[in-house]
Amino acid sequence: MNKETLKKIFLPLIVLVIIIQIWSGIAAYIQGFPTPSDTYVYAFGGTTSDGEELTGVLSDPFYIENQDSKGLFWQLVESLKRVFGGFALAVIVGIPVGLMIGMSKNIQYALDPFIQILKPVSPLAWLPLLLFAFKDIDNTAMSTIFITSIWPIIINTSLGVKSVSEDYLNVAKVLRFTAIEKVFQIILPVAVPYIFTGMRLSLGIAWLVIVAAEMLTGGIGIGFWIWDEYNNLAYHNIIIGIILVGLVGFMLDILMGKVADYFDYRKKM
Repeated sequence: MNKETLKKIFLPLIVLVIIIQIWSGIAAYIQGFPTPSDTYVYAFGGTTSDGEELTGVLSDPFYIENQDSKGLFWQLVESLKRVFGGFALAVIVGIPVGLMIGMSKNIQYALDPFIQILKPVSPLAWLPLLLFAFKDIDNTAMSTIFITSIWPIIINTSLGVKSVSEDYLNVAKVLRFTAIEKVFQIILPVAVPYIFTGMRLSLGIAWLVIVAAEMLTGGIGIGFWIWDEYNNLAYHNIIIGIILVGLVGFMLDILMGKVADYFDYRKKM
């Protein structure tokens, strides 16, 4: 094990110890705030500092009691379904729009003001209108994710198109490529790394949005589960939910990063 690998292992562990100490300090200062040890018991089961025997929420994450009462695994699965549904729609729409904006100044002039206006709008602003339109939790959540995660894909795709060398485009003219041939043989090979960067950002936003969306729409999902635990005054479980959301988001980012690296020709040279 080389020195660099050791740093990657031990430095995060040092930070983790510092975080736990700060967390313990906050719990000591704020009465009733969950401690790290009790939060572990609420997660995996055992005896709390008050002597209470508990079955942790992660001791059986696969249970299904009824349609509205399921283990944490199924809560995460439902959230991921909505995330990938909205994200897939954003990819299908965002990449062609980004290509058109990058290839045509007129389309850029026409769409850019609206992109800049809609891009900073909070997903919570869209949610009531979409819930009124669809009257369905899943469609509302996926539509909210689509609207708020499409912008990084459009912007990065158009940036990738604009990064194509003029020399390549001149070669396409000499060879009399059609528009489709120019896209697939000249533009996409250069733009793909930018597109996947946009997709990586978009997926992160989608996972961020789903928690807020589920808190407001209800039903089943990790966002609603966290909100339901708040209503039950189960603050330990809220921290468990936050950690799970962070871990899943971290894994999604790593996965998309690996996919982006695979298609990035610059890292293969």
